[in-house]
Amino acid sequence: MTRQRAGIAWGALGVLAVMALWELYKALGPAEGFVVGAIAGKTGSGVMLLPRTNDRAMPHIWDMVARLFQSTSGGDTPPLIVPVVTACLTTLGIVAVGWLIGVTVGLLLGLVMQRWRLAEWGLLPWIVVSQTVPLIAFAPILASIGSQVDRAGSIPWPQWLSVAIIASYLAFFPVAVGVLRGLEAPDRIHLDLMRTYAAGYWQTLLSLRLPAAVPHLLPALRLAAASAVVGAVVAEVSIGMRGGIGRMLIQLAGQGSSDPAAPWGPTFGSIALGLVAAGTVALIGFGLRNYRRGEATS
Repeated sequence: MTRQRAGIAWGALGVLAVMALWELYKALGPAEGFVVGAIAGKTGSGVMLLPRTNDRAMPHIWDMVARLFQSTSGGDTPPLIVPVVTACLTTLGIVAVGWLIGVTVGLLLGLVMQRWRLAEWGLLPWIVVSQTVPLIAFAPILASIGSQVDRAGSIPWPQWLSVAIIASYLAFFPVAVGVLRGLEAPDRIHLDLMRTYAAGYWQTLLSLRLPAAVPHLLPALRLAAASAVVGAVVAEVSIGMRGGIGRMLIQLAGQGSSDPAAPWGPTFGSIALGLVAAGTVALIGFGLRNYRRGEATS
């Protein structure tokens, strides 16, 4: 418990440090940034090494927070925090589906690769290569396939399902690697002991390998949850799905010149979404606390 409290304290200290650095740079940095190689009279030339610190580019942190409790678009519209929370809940549901799909696929791949060495040699390189595919290009392709399947009428394919699959695409990788590493964690002497008991593969898997895999699996599940959030937000942006936090980010970013603090509302919502996803996995870890000795770090 002391270690967990120390982790929370260091995390809070890190957030405060980032806030302090933001305000310090805003106070001391150049208002129009620092540009190298600019050509006189030519706007946009040169390379900007330091960002601008004017209120349009870098609002004060207290302005960002205050904007959450102001009207979304004037008049009688609700405070900005209301649509942000609503969008976060929509995306959270999609993330949960994507995470479950990713965990299931990753668990099956890990089991197969641990059971047959030839499968590991054949699958693991492709699993690694799969994570190099840019989601910004892959998401529209998957959405197009889903819309064609939906129009065919054989299988219903709502737009959110494409987003969930993209989220699972990022989530399955750490789970597959974590399961493989965890299932191979038991010492040889323990495996030999199971053989002396005439234990078969499934009994060894349930009694020895899976409990030994927990310290490797839990960090992989946390990483998968965070990756699922990133995948869902990027997919919402790429395919233009309405109602989620990704779409809201794009909409408010377009108003950034006139309302610079507004885009930070959904940005904070996305951060909170990742924390909720990781915190949910932490609850799973609390239930498996008896198996977490020597837990790997993620």
